[in-house]
Parts: sequence; C-alpha cells; structure tokens
Amino acid sequence: MSTSPAAGAARWAASDPNRVRLKDLRTEEMVLNMGPQHPSTHGVLRLEVVTDGEIVIDVIPHLGYLHRCFEKHAESLTYPQVIPYVDRMDYLAAMNNELAWAVAVERLLGIEEDIHPRVQYIRVLMAELNRIASHLVSIGTFGQDAGAVTPFLWCFRDREHILNLFEWASGARLLYNYIWIGGLMHDLPVGFEERCREFVQYFRPRVRELNDLLTYNTIFVERTANVGVLPLEVAINYGCSGPMLRGSGLRWDLRRDDPYLVYPDLEFDVCVGRGEVGTPGDCWNRYKVRAEEIEQSLRIIEQCLDQLQRGVARRTADFDPQKLCPPRVVPPRGAEVYARFENPRGELGFYILSDGTEKPFRVKARSPSFSNLSVLPEISRGAMLADLIVILGSVDIVLGEVDR
Repeated sequence: MSTSPAAGAARWAASDPNRVRLKDLRTEEMVLNMGPQHPSTHGVLRLEVVTDGEIVIDVIPHLGYLHRCFEKHAESLTYPQVIPYVDRMDYLAAMNNELAWAVAVERLLGIEEDIHPRVQYIRVLMAELNRIASHLVSIGTFGQDAGAVTPFLWCFRDREHILNLFEWASGARLLYNYIWIGGLMHDLPVGFEERCREFVQYFRPRVRELNDLLTYNTIFVERTANVGVLPLEVAINYGCSGPMLRGSGLRWDLRRDDPYLVYPDLEFDVCVGRGEVGTPGDCWNRYKVRAEEIEQSLRIIEQCLDQLQRGVARRTADFDPQKLCPPRVVPPRGAEVYARFENPRGELGFYILSDGTEKPFRVKARSPSFSNLSVLPEISRGAMLADLIVILGSVDIVLGEVDR
C-alpha cells in the first residue's frame, strides 16, 4: 500500500527523535568580534559584526582603547608644549599635525601673515613628504588586506627614504617636534634640498611600478571594485573628508578651497574617484585617489625645492627660523579660532579658546579618522565578511587620532 511523502517523513521523524528535522535547519544571526587585537583592524579597534552566514548585517565599531585625554591634556600645557602631543594623534602624519597646531595658534596670535617665506615653504615641503609617507603605509597595508604582500614591502622600502630625510632634519623618524609656533626648530641641513630632489627622481619610476603591480592587477581590482560603495550624499552627511570624500567624486581639498601657507602659489590637481574601474566611492576609487595624490605631492615638493634653492625662499645668511617664535605664547583673553587643514586622512581642525594665560582654556580637535570611521556601518551592510577587511582598509584610519 502506497503512502504520501509527508506521512513517510512523519514516520521517519517519529521513529528516531534524535534526527535533525527540516524546521531546525534555519539560519540565525551571529555576532562576531573582530579585535581589539586582530591583525586586520588597523589598530586597537573592536568591530562587533552581526552576520547572517557570511553576509554582514551590521557593524558596530567600539572605540576608546587608545584614549589619552588629548584635549584635556592640552588645556594643562602651554601652547608650545602641546606640539609633542599632536604628534601622537596621527602618528603617521606627525608633520601635518604640527603644522595644523602651529598655524592655528599663529592665527590666534595674529602673526600668520608675518611668517618668513622660507619657513612656509619648508613647512609645506615637510607636510607633503609626510603625506607621501602616510599614503605609502595606507596603500601597502591595503594591498596586504586584499592578499598582495609584495606592494607592502615595496611601500615600506620607499618610505624609509622619507624617514631618513626627516631624521636628518629633525633627529626623529616618527614624532618630530620640528614645526614650532612662529617658525621651525632649525633650518634644513645643508644639502637637504639636493637629497630631497634625488628622492623625487628615484621615486617617480617606483610609483609607476606600483601602479603596474597593484593598481590595475586583476585580482586586486576584483577584490576592491564595486565593494564598499560610499555615495557622495552619504559621505557629505557623515562629515567624511580627504580621500574618503574625494573618492566619491567631490573635488574638495582644503589646500585649494580654504588655502593656507603658500599653497595658493603652487600648482597641483585635486584627485577624485572617476569610476575608471568600478564605481565612484568604492574601495578601488578611494585607493586610486591616494595613489594619484602621491604624484601630486611630488609636484608640490619640486616646486617647493625650486623656491628653496633659487626662489624667494632660498637660504640666506641672516635667516633665523626661530625669529618669530615668541618666548611666551599668551593670546588675548577671549580670543578663539577654528583652523582646518588638509591632512592625509582629511580635514584636521583645531578649535582653541584663550583665557589670556599661557595655557589654552579650551581645545577641541576635529579628527578626520573619527568621522570617516563613523560611516563604516553604512558601507558594510550587505557585504561579504571577507570584504569587510578590505572596506576597513580603504577607510585608512589611525586609532591614535580616532580615540585621542
């Protein structure tokens, strides 16, 4: 006598209650922790990842593992004493941080326009060298996140040349304390400009080699194109800046749109994601913006070297890099300033309020990494778990600046 399939299944389940039933084979959301000491989290960061199988449902970043109370510390120090502390915020771009703090305080004192041209060109030179060094770390680690090891080694090899120049000029390779309020620690060593120009000539072919090896590599493109797409409107609403914003297609660069120092006198292009591969706003376009910015920084460096060797900023016997460095920095009571600058990761801003003493009454830092990291959940939902590593790498965060 024949029986229906349903009746047969019922008898099968009833005969052995330990067997798995079809209704029990349902998927459930799982919560995974990436970090805080995970090699792919680019610092001490914990990502609480909600997944459905290998699909990311949500990501919650948990911060604060490197919190050092920077802003409160700054309020207990004199203005010059804060410079070593800003070094340690974005420790991959310490020269840029020093530049931002020094110019912000100079605006508070009203002496920004009086800074010697040679000091200004040296500051820009150092900032752009540091931008290249920072982007090399970003590109190298991002390539490693996608499975490419050789570009990581190449990037760190070439970064060593920049660190050698910094060590020659300031005595340090990571945290410099070189750019002071009103001037510089000291002038560039004799022969520095020639060595720097040699680096530019050496490095230009290496950029082309890096593009051949990684940028248009088929596997790398497959891993990064159309992954983690950040629409321009979302980027603006979240306060993203730097390559994160420009990768979505907006030509916004504070060096051009809210200029400072001698940037108005320099020629360079603002790089944006054009969708040459993938979609504007995806991981590949964010990477490409950083790769192109390295070439623009080389253009800026060459123009600075021209001015430092033969132009208005050339070395003279009476040049004193500390001539405008005040012995005591005491801004007027009630003076306040918000100054913003284009760091390798975006807009770094300092709000400073003076109470008429040697120490600032209030300091607030606007860090680009914090705002850029906040958009991570928006661009990760629906991605594969393996792609989350690539998405995080494309944001290019430094946790010392996120946590402060």
